[in-house]
Amino acid sequence: MENQTLSSTQPIALVTGANQGVGNEIAKALAANGYIVYVGSRKQENGEKAAAEIGKNAKAIQLDVTQEQSIHTAIARIENEYGRLDLLVNNAGISHGGAAPKSPEELMSTGRAVNVSLDEVRTVWETNVFGVIAVTQAALPLLRKSSAARIVNISSGLGSLSWISDPTCWARENFGIVYAASKTALNAVTLAFALELEKENIKVNATSPGYTATALNNFQGTDSLEVGSREPIRVALEVDGPTGGFTGPDGPLPW
Repeated sequence: MENQTLSSTQPIALVTGANQGVGNEIAKALAANGYIVYVGSRKQENGEKAAAEIGKNAKAIQLDVTQEQSIHTAIARIENEYGRLDLLVNNAGISHGGAAPKSPEELMSTGRAVNVSLDEVRTVWETNVFGVIAVTQAALPLLRKSSAARIVNISSGLGSLSWISDPTCWARENFGIVYAASKTALNAVTLAFALELEKENIKVNATSPGYTATALNNFQGTDSLEVGSREPIRVALEVDGPTGGFTGPDGPLPW
C-alpha cells in the first residue's frame, strides 16, 4: 500500500461520475479538505484530466457503474492502495438513454408514462439505480474497515413523491418514469441501505443539488454549479451527521 503513514490519517473517498458537474465539485471540495479522492469516470482520459485539475489528492479511476468488471477492478485497486474507504459518493447519473444532450422539454416528451420506451427506462435505471446498488455492495467490505464510513447518494427533488403529489408543486409536469422515477427508486435504495447499515454505524443519506445547470439538463438548470453543489458537499463532508436523510438546498426534503 502506498503512503501508508499519511493515508492512515487521511480519509479516502470515491466519487462516481466525478469528471464533470456536481461530482467534480464534490471531488474538488473533498480534496481541499484533506481527502484522498478517487475521481470515478467512465472514460479514463476524462478522469485523468479532472484529477490533474483537482491536484495531488485526486486520483483518476476508471469506473463504469453499469459494468460489473469495471466496478470490481476499481474497488480492488482502492483496496490494494489504501485498504479501506471512508466515503462513497454515488453521483454518476444520466437523464436519458441517448448520446446527444436534451433539453428538459425534450426529456419530458419522451419520458411520460403513456409513451415511454422501456429500453429508455432500463438504460437510465441501469446507471441511476442498479449502478448505485452494485457499487455500494462492492464497496461495503472497504467501508466496513473505516471508523466513520458514510455513503452519499446524489438524488433529486423530482424523486420526492410527497412534493410531486402536492397540487401546488411547480415540477409536477417534469415527473416522468425515466429520470424522476429513477430518483424515487434511488431514495428507496438509500433508505434500505440506511436501515440495514445503521447497526454497523455506516451512515447513508440522499441529497439533491436542486435544479442545477449541468450536462444532465443541457445546462438549462436555474442554479449555478457552485450553488447547486453546496448541499451535496456539506453532506459529503459531514462526519457526525444523521443517517437515512434526504436533503436539498433548503434543508430536509419529504420522501
